[in-house]
Amino acid sequence: MTRINENYRKLQAGYLFPEIARRVGEFSAANPDAKIIRLGIGDVTLPLAPAIVEALRSAAEEMGRETGVHGYGPESGYDFLIEAICEHDYRARGVEIATNEVFVSDGSKQDSGNIQEIFGTESRIAVTDPSYPVYVDTNVMAGRSGNARADGAYEGILYLPATEANDFAPPPPEEPVDLVYLCSPNNPTGSVASQENLTAWVRWARQNDSVLIFDAAYDAFIQDDDLPHSIYEIEGARECAIEMRSYSKRAGFTGVRCAYTVVPRQLEGTTSDGERVCLADLWSRRQATKFNSVPYPVQRAAAAVYSPEGRKQTAEQVAYYMRNAALLREGLQAAGFGVFGGEHAPYVWMKTPGGISSWDCFGELLSRAHVVGTPGSGFGACGEGYIRISAFNSRENVEEAIARIRRVFSG
Repeated sequence: MTRINENYRKLQAGYLFPEIARRVGEFSAANPDAKIIRLGIGDVTLPLAPAIVEALRSAAEEMGRETGVHGYGPESGYDFLIEAICEHDYRARGVEIATNEVFVSDGSKQDSGNIQEIFGTESRIAVTDPSYPVYVDTNVMAGRSGNARADGAYEGILYLPATEANDFAPPPPEEPVDLVYLCSPNNPTGSVASQENLTAWVRWARQNDSVLIFDAAYDAFIQDDDLPHSIYEIEGARECAIEMRSYSKRAGFTGVRCAYTVVPRQLEGTTSDGERVCLADLWSRRQATKFNSVPYPVQRAAAAVYSPEGRKQTAEQVAYYMRNAALLREGLQAAGFGVFGGEHAPYVWMKTPGGISSWDCFGELLSRAHVVGTPGSGFGACGEGYIRISAFNSRENVEEAIARIRRVFSG
């Protein structure tokens, strides 16, 4: 008889965002005249920048000519994109990354879920709480946890509370663990890690021979150049950290799909008999076996992000979303809500009014204001009592949503 992977049955209900979509769908069907403003899932709403559209079109036309046929591409990505990444995302900030340390993929969600495959199932993981659900769920699926407790947390996983008291950027734990997932700018809290915080993490990881998995998908939204955009700006990070970045939010690629992961050659793991192994080689083997490269037109489009026109146009889009975030932060704060984030990330982390639960607040916002947010408890136990509000929408909708939220909870 065929056995299933029983680790899947440990997972709590459905994945957060499909569950939100289900509830919104039910409400919409019952209330067809309601004008719903969706500030839940972090999906872009502005069209692709003209430089990106032109690159997609030109690459597609190139592939329509006999001299421009491109089949399977290099599993790690085309040189033209990797070289642009090394130059603009790293060298421009004083960081040297070699081209054989960059692995282009079809999304940071996929990479953050797949990276655990190169580590032993006995590896113990730690996550900040709250955190992006993929970090936890994929490790549960792989068998690195026990069952879920009453609060939704899993036995065997170390949760590091990210709270107002530590500015939603917890310090390293006192105990050693093998893998730690960090995200800055943070999803969902909107916080950003300081130089001091990341320096403490790198020092801790090197002392404990641990690996940091650093999700920098929102680095383009950091408004202060003195704040770290990459963990490799911290001395010693190349010996202990993997970094992931995405074009989804910085360039509107949620429907196009392109990202990359950096695995330095110095970074090593250990076999059961103590042999040291280069993790970049393992990740390269994994990609070569399970992945056939991002399509050529998409990689040309990603490379266009680094052109002068692409940089200008995508920066304008980031600025648009950040203005939305500022309006949300300022408007809700002025109305008396406890609000965090929204300064270096496209997310505002709002305290639920009156201490109501996250899902109850979600229900109130949907049914009375016709606004969709994301329940904080869906990101972890420490997210209870908060709602994540996304800045990805039109200016008109953001202003209307602020007015509706204020009306609902002040009357």
